[in-house]
Formats: sequence, C-alpha cells, structure tokens
Amino acid sequence: MVKYELLPEQLIYEGTVTNENFFEPSKLNDDQILLTHTKEYLDKLNNLTLSRKEERNIGFPVRTDLIERGKVISHGTYECAQYALKNKISMNIAGGTHHAYADKGEGFCVFNDMAIASNLLLKEALVEKILFIDLDVHQGNGNAYLFKDDPRVFTFSMHGAKNYPLRKEKSDYDIGVPDKIEDGAYLKLLKEALPQILQTHEPDIVFYQSGVDILINDKLGRLSITKDGCKQRDHFVFSQCQLNDVPVVVSMGGGYSEKLSDIIDAHANTYRVAQEIFF
Repeated sequence: MVKYELLPEQLIYEGTVTNENFFEPSKLNDDQILLTHTKEYLDKLNNLTLSRKEERNIGFPVRTDLIERGKVISHGTYECAQYALKNKISMNIAGGTHHAYADKGEGFCVFNDMAIASNLLLKEALVEKILFIDLDVHQGNGNAYLFKDDPRVFTFSMHGAKNYPLRKEKSDYDIGVPDKIEDGAYLKLLKEALPQILQTHEPDIVFYQSGVDILINDKLGRLSITKDGCKQRDHFVFSQCQLNDVPVVVSMGGGYSEKLSDIIDAHANTYRVAQEIFF
C-alpha cells in the first residue's frame, strides 16, 4: 500500500523523525517462521501452491514478491522488539498482521508478524511474559487462537463487535464495541481495562497494534472515533507502558479512510505521540 511509502516521508518532512531513526530489516528464514506457522502452510507459500479458496481467504492473489515482503515486514517487527528492549519503544511502519493463523492466512494477512516476533523472543529467553494490546477495529483472531494455550502471552483485543471477523476467537480479554461508538465511550472502556491488565499480567514487553481503522471516515470501520480520539488512544497506551516501565513494539495495522491524507495523518499521530512521551 502507498501509505507505507508516504508515512515515513511525512514524518521526515515535518521533523518528527530523521533518516537516522529508521532501520531496514532483514528477512525471516524458514526456521524462524516455523516457530509460528506450519510447514505445510509455509511450503504452499514458498511454492505458490495455495488453493483459490485459501487465496480468497487472504484477500489477494499470492505472489513471490508479496511473500518475500511479508518475511521482511515480520522480521522488522522482531527487530523492533530487540530495539524496544533497549530503548523502550520501537515502531514498524507496516505490520500488525493479526488475522494470520498457524496454517492459513486471512484478512490481508499472510504471516503473523507479532506472533512470530513473540515466539522468537520467548525461544531466545529475552522475555518471559508478553502482552498484546490490539486496538485495530478488527479482532486479533489469529493472535487469540495462536496463544490460547500459552500463559506467557496475554491477548487483549478491543474491536468492533459486529465487524470482521464474523466468527470471533476468544482472546484472554475481549472488548467488543458497538457500531458508531464515539470518543468518550470508547476511551472510557480502554481506560477501565488497560491499567488492570498491565498490573495483573506484568509483561516484559508489549506488542501494540495501533490500527487507525477506528476512525469515523474509515470505509471498513463503522465506528465514530475522531482523529483526536484516536490520538488520545495512542497517548493513553504509551503513557501506561511508560508508567509501568514496559517496552512497547508498535505495528501500524489497518487504515482505510476515503482520503489517503487522513490515513497518513492518523498514523503519523502515533509517531508524534511516541516522540512526545518517550523522547
């Protein structure tokens, strides 16, 4: 998507970040992927042998360049986690592919970047407990299913109750919000839930899916959150992470507003708020 090219350009142009703040990730190898995804699924991706039904579930025809791109994006989230452990926060311009399961992709998600990064961190004993804060308008169903039996990973998803996916998985903590919910009610629910989750689970790292498809003008969101409300959401999440001294990894997630400038500005707000709080 073009937003992945325009967002860094905007951030550099306005002075929120500099070129030196960016890194270019390397690519996942198959052994790293197989900590999360099945060999059968990975073989289908590498050999471009997914069925038409499997491609329809993902939402686009799978090509070699898209597979390779997904491996880079997912490794970027893993590298972000390593940076965050040292610097308290790191952010992936892309990522947030929370609909991918071990054996299949869904909802424009081929690899599950946050799950892959989490499993690598756990395997390398860099962390013991992980918290997913998923505030995309769509439930993080892949994350919920992948970690349903793993007490080391706590999945929290706050999403549109009637939005995709139609059949929800059970996260450790789900909040399904109604269509047309506005800033005040949305932020109240978040502020009631998140502090208790952080204090109870005491994670060593947070993976934050900061989708901006909650905006009132989003084509897929169906909520009524203003751009300022979305910015307040990010501010609260980052403030809570800082208050609890927990490193945070941010993936951008969804954003499908009619005007591309609204998508870029809303995603840029996440970076602006991060600079304000952490730097």
